Parts: sequence; structure tokens; C-alpha cells
Amino acid sequence: MNLLVFDIETIPDVAGGRRLLGVPAAMADSEVAEAMFHARRQASGSDFLRLHLQRVVAISVVLQCGQDLRIWSLGDPAADESDLIQRFFDGIERFTPTLVSWNGSGFDLPVLHYRALRHSIRAPRYWESGDHDNSFRYNNYLNRYHYRHLDLMDILASYNLRAAAPLDEMATLLGFPGKLGMSGAKVWERYQAGDIDAIRHYCEHDVLNTYLIYLRFELFRGHIDDHHYQQACAHLRAVLQASNQPHFNDFLAAWPAGEGAVNAASEEPADGA
Repeated sequence: MNLLVFDIETIPDVAGGRRLLGVPAAMADSEVAEAMFHARRQASGSDFLRLHLQRVVAISVVLQCGQDLRIWSLGDPAADESDLIQRFFDGIERFTPTLVSWNGSGFDLPVLHYRALRHSIRAPRYWESGDHDNSFRYNNYLNRYHYRHLDLMDILASYNLRAAAPLDEMATLLGFPGKLGMSGAKVWERYQAGDIDAIRHYCEHDVLNTYLIYLRFELFRGHIDDHHYQQACAHLRAVLQASNQPHFNDFLAAWPAGEGAVNAASEEPADGA
């Protein structure tokens, strides 16, 4: 089975905001974004823009094909949005992987849908629902209750939004690194500063946390045993160490040996212990 864990990072779709708000052409991107945030605050009390008004600036993945495990961000730092999104859907076309995300159904995939429409991107394998491949009829990427896409947040919350947990908190509770000095709220600020590498590295940390939670989920549902779980974690450590990239070294430093291991969490001692 091929596995593709993914996460995206977004900024305001300033071009779309200009069209919808009818702002002067001379207005700076930062001012357009602030006008978009202001309009959203007026409507909802939150700065969080609706999904069709977000633009993708990074897509990071963990790809597992057999024993081959890779972690990277699609395209190069200068790649435009259409290239990033086309690469993502091309990967599905090529590998037909099981997709794994944290809130992918509620955020990442809808954003990718809207942006793919904007760029006239084709993704027939992703949209297959059994008309051309019968194996997709009862297990496809589109149905919320099918497992060709595992939205771990959705599944673990029993499809109850009120029970949903943030990725950072769940990763930390399980002994994994969680977010390391960066958050989605800082992406626009970093983008304006031209620090796309910091955004890509942050996104890669998120997919690593999601992959580690996925391994624990596989243990939980009996697809792997304790031994194979430990092997998978050790293999990931080895891959990160071999890459010798500073942001992966930071992740490893925040994930000491033994953290996140099965039964690693301390328990209250029994009476008389």
C-alpha cells in the first residue's frame, strides 16, 4: 500500500480579494489582505478567511511506498501555486495512495478543490468514484466515511466537530514534538518577509506529526503490532537523521528516544506501590 500524508499552508488570496472587494489597483497586497481580514471580522468576529479566499503556498508530504519513506515539500520555493497543486494531484494519479491528513476534509482538500478550479487543473484519479474503476465504488477519496482518505481528526472525533482536537495538542499529548515555534497564524507574516523556507519547514513538521499519529492509529485499530510500530518510528528517525537537514534535526531534538513509544506515558501508581 502506498501512503501519502499531506498538509498545506495558505495565505490570503489577494488577487481574489481585489476582485471581490473592488479595491483600488494601487492598494498594496498587505492593505488588501487587511481589508479582507476586516471584512471577515465584521462578518464572523474572526480573522480566519473563508476557504475559497485562501491561496496555497506550501504542500508538504510524507510518501511511503513499501520501505521507501520520503518527507519533502512539493516543488521548489519559487514554484507557483498551480505547479504545487498539479504535483499533488499528479502524485495521486501515479501512486493511488491512501491519503492521510489532520482536518484534510474540513480544510486542506476544500482549499485544494477551489484553487484547482482556479488553475484549470485535472485530477481524474482523485475524483474517481467507481465509474471507470470498480474498486473505487465503495472506497474512494470523496466519501467522508471511506478510508481511501483518512482524516485522522475527523475519524478520532467520531465525525463530531465538537470533539475535534488540534494537531499540536494531540501530537504533544502522545509524546511527539508538536509545533516548534511556528503556527498557521504566522504564515502570512513570514510570507510577506519572503521566508518561504520557514513556511515549508513548518509544514513538514506538521506532516511528520500527522504521520506519527497515523502510526499510533494503525496500532490502535490492529493493523500493526507493538513491534512494527516501534520499527516504523525507528525507520522515520533514521530517515530524518540521514537527511541531516537543520529543521529535521530540530524535530528529532524535540522527539527524544522513548518519547511517543507505546506505553511511554506515565501512569498513576497503584495504592501501595
